Amino acid sequence: MNDLPIGERLSKHRAVAEWLAWQLRQTEATIRTLEAEEEREKRQAARAWAEARWKLEPARDRRTVLHRGGCGIWKGETAFLERGEVLLALEDDSLVVEMCGVCNPEPGLRSG
Repeated sequence: MNDLPIGERLSKHRAVAEWLAWQLRQTEATIRTLEAEEEREKRQAARAWAEARWKLEPARDRRTVLHRGGCGIWKGETAFLERGEVLLALEDDSLVVEMCGVCNPEPGLRSG
């Protein structure tokens, strides 16, 4: 390549640099797409994990309201409960547990 005139060598190197810049832009776009996809998957996995659990909303007069883990009606501080823990709470005579009318948590308790 050294036997080519400087103008041609410069032109070829500029073409390679443009192609490499294009390739870098394509790669960066692919990385952004994959990062967004990974974030969506993480949110979906967190949502699925929460949906497989329950949460108890403390209420007045010894009442509590049972929600699915992903229910947006009650977003207070909570720890998610496993099915067995919810069944224990339902058996507790000191609690009056009502089912959320929006998320309908009861069907998930029957399967198991």
